[in-house]
Amino acid sequence: MTEETPGFDEKPDVPSGATDDAEPQAAASSSEAGAAPAGDASAQIAGLTAQLDQSRKALEERTADLQRLQAEFQNYRRRVERDRITVKEIAVANLLTELLPVLDDIGRAREHGELLGGFKSVAESLETVAAKMGLQQFGKEGEPFDPTIHEALMHSYAPDVTETTCVAILQPGYRIGERTIRPARVAVAEPQPGAQAAKDESEAGEEKDNSSEEG
Repeated sequence: MTEETPGFDEKPDVPSGATDDAEPQAAASSSEAGAAPAGDASAQIAGLTAQLDQSRKALEERTADLQRLQAEFQNYRRRVERDRITVKEIAVANLLTELLPVLDDIGRAREHGELLGGFKSVAESLETVAAKMGLQQFGKEGEPFDPTIHEALMHSYAPDVTETTCVAILQPGYRIGERTIRPARVAVAEPQPGAQAAKDESEAGEEKDNSSEEG
């Protein structure tokens, strides 16, 4: 017969208090495990918000830099265009200034009736080209003397003028737009000394006589 080992099938004694204590600990561990993900999510959201704020600030700074560079580029373009126009105007003015003696000769030939034949055609073509380039002639007899656009080469007195007047155009003036490249050289006449006083006295006498007749 096989002998049974005494106590082999018996379960070890477990203290009753051990089971009771293990259950609360397991519940606490479960609660902590459930709370941990919520805390991590809040931290992640806070971190993402901070990163978003930094990115937004960096974007605003880059946008401001881009706007500043754009404004500087526009100013540069305007300055280059203005300089280009100025250089062109100076070049045209220099060229036309060199042509002024030729235009003066054409004018004198026209006054003396010598502008004939092929020479007349060439002269008129040259004047047309100069006008297309912006050259304008000025200076007329009878206009008031303006020292900013006239150069007085001769001076006299005349009884029939009331102010300093251009009585003869010795050489016409030329301008390009608002820029004068040569003043008109003129002969001017001023009123006779004392003529205005005599005229005022004469007018005063006439008024007095008219008043006496009316009285």
